[in-house]
Amino acid sequence: MLSPSAPRAPLTPPIKRGRSVLRAYLSLTKTRIIEQLLVITVPAMFLAGRRAGDGTLPSVGLLVATLVGGAVAAASAHALNCVADADIDAKMKRTQARPLARDQVPRTHALIFGLALGLVSAVWLGLTTNWLASVLSVAAIAFYVLVYTLLLKRRTAQNIVWGGAAGCMPVVIGWAAVTGRVDWPALVMFGVIFFWTPPHFWALAMRYRDDYAAAGVPMLPVVASPVQVSRRIVAYSWLMALWSLLLVPVTSWVYLGVAVVTGGWFVVMAHRLHAHVREGGTAAKPMRLFHLSNTYLCVLFITIAVDAALGLPALGLPF
Repeated sequence: MLSPSAPRAPLTPPIKRGRSVLRAYLSLTKTRIIEQLLVITVPAMFLAGRRAGDGTLPSVGLLVATLVGGAVAAASAHALNCVADADIDAKMKRTQARPLARDQVPRTHALIFGLALGLVSAVWLGLTTNWLASVLSVAAIAFYVLVYTLLLKRRTAQNIVWGGAAGCMPVVIGWAAVTGRVDWPALVMFGVIFFWTPPHFWALAMRYRDDYAAAGVPMLPVVASPVQVSRRIVAYSWLMALWSLLLVPVTSWVYLGVAVVTGGWFVVMAHRLHAHVREGGTAAKPMRLFHLSNTYLCVLFITIAVDAALGLPALGLPF
């Protein structure tokens, strides 16, 4: 046997190639985005169990089954998105390292990989949760790939507004997995993410405007002035913050307090970005709002989960 201090034998080329291929396929799934999707699914399931289910939190088995199915469904959508966007990914500095942009994976193989993941996720969710959750996952994949990626992304500056609806589906899928139906609180959470998406992506697109322009993608910052973009960011930020309050009847004072504070914080930062853009110069830093948007969404949904886990009394309807 080798002693602990003995040098390790170098990896053989086939092993290196195998690891490289594995990393390439994993990269197709955009794992960082999947993590965020899972963060919003669990709170939706917690709230569904407390307020629309039997009053208890969902079982660990159901949570794991839904998260696994949701992660595989998201991986499918992202892989298929990479197939459709391979040409523009190669033109953008932000995405040039993606596997298909670097020809690390054949497009046909990536297409089969993405479709196979979608089939696996649909069957898994149908067998382990219910078929409504399964159908919703298939609808989310189809909407993201066919409507957003293929139909809207290269044709309209409103691409992310309507196309972003696919990213709202995890909360609806999670709710359906617990209750077997879709109730209005699930649609409220869907709306929060729907209104959150434009400020989130437009802030990113402001930073990478030249990338999108080079790729011929008409993101709003490419076709509109910075002032117009920041003005719309402010409008959607207000809609997002106000819409989040519609969840108050099925949550407690804890959620109400966090929603008001974090929503107000987001709106203030959106106004600040708009003011800096109007003044010109280098003071406008859209990536600050982009990173803030991630923090906001995580804090808000974690609060939903904590609120439901503690079983605090809901504030109820004001009438």
